[in-house]
Amino acid sequence: MAITAATTADSKNNEHPPLFTPAFVLGWLVNFSQYLCFYFLVTVMALYAMQQFAVSEAAGGFAASAFVVGATVARLFAGWASDRFGKKQILLIFVGISTIASLLYIPVNSFGAFIAVRLIHGFSYSMASTAVMALVQTVIPAGRRAEGTGYFALGSTLATAVGPAVALFVVGSFSYDALFWLTLATNLIGLVLTIFFKKPAHLREADRNRPKVAWTPKSVIQPAVITIGFFMLMIGLSYAGIITYINGFAQERGLSAGAGLFFIAYAVAMLAMRSFLGRVQDKRGANPVMFFGLANFAIALAIMAVAGENWHIVIAGIFTGLGYGTLMPAAQAVAVSSVPAHQVGSGISTLFLFTDIGIGLGPILLGVLVSATGYSVMYGCLAVLIVFASVYYWLTHKH
Repeated sequence: MAITAATTADSKNNEHPPLFTPAFVLGWLVNFSQYLCFYFLVTVMALYAMQQFAVSEAAGGFAASAFVVGATVARLFAGWASDRFGKKQILLIFVGISTIASLLYIPVNSFGAFIAVRLIHGFSYSMASTAVMALVQTVIPAGRRAEGTGYFALGSTLATAVGPAVALFVVGSFSYDALFWLTLATNLIGLVLTIFFKKPAHLREADRNRPKVAWTPKSVIQPAVITIGFFMLMIGLSYAGIITYINGFAQERGLSAGAGLFFIAYAVAMLAMRSFLGRVQDKRGANPVMFFGLANFAIALAIMAVAGENWHIVIAGIFTGLGYGTLMPAAQAVAVSSVPAHQVGSGISTLFLFTDIGIGLGPILLGVLVSATGYSVMYGCLAVLIVFASVYYWLTHKH
């Protein structure tokens, strides 16, 4: 009887292997700390640069986007470096550099030095976030890939909701230096957690057998991830229309209260649905989840196009959480499943590169559209773009 019971227990464990292992939880916390640091600073850097260094609005905007420039450059090397030198090693090195960069915000006294710190911080953040994502993917059971990826993505979602609000409170109640010290403390916590991260035995064995491949264009753009990458470029461009212009849109229409609740609604909606959608994707494939996310994102953008009340913006936040908040982790699971185990880093980096391009191009292209037509037309056009992305996805991934 004891043997039968033990055998049954082992069978159940094999069918439903544990997801929330110590390695997964530590990786989640490290990722959360890195995204928090990003969102602590991204919302206030333009105004800080203008006030501290007496620069123009355009220069202040570059101070904010310099971080993204550094992060995009890092995408060219992050996946390859993680696969070539080891994910834990790359994570530890660049969380350390990110911590140093956080400290350097405090003493810088020139605009040029400030831009340099932003570039270094963005580069190290991108290297670390790619490495931790690839590392956690190796500890997620293959049969629970989408579910685990969804739970992992909640870290960045929560940071999106919490980070800007905390930053504005600290700057308003204390000072920019207090925000920089908070960012440094958060990075230090991430560094300590990284040090205590212990790789499972099978990962240590994989490190010993890791191919010593040289950097090549293929290590930057994994061919197997290109189609889902182009899809996420369109999704990222659409998301850029929200994160870049929601404040200006809300101020123009007197809907600032709704805009303040947008990302909270986004996070709550994603949190409510993520585990369910992850299990659906693991059992039935990506297509049902992807089309669910696309439908919700199109609805969110359509609501933004006609919004006239604060509650409209909150409802749009809910649909964005069910839309973009569903598509990003689902696409990550697709990308990971498309590449061999020893190329997970470059697969994830390829997906992030395409997404970053979409988010980076969005403010430029959509700024022209907003100036010519206004916010309603812009959001309406983005809803149409999501319909086009749905057709593209069906043609490239229907099987």
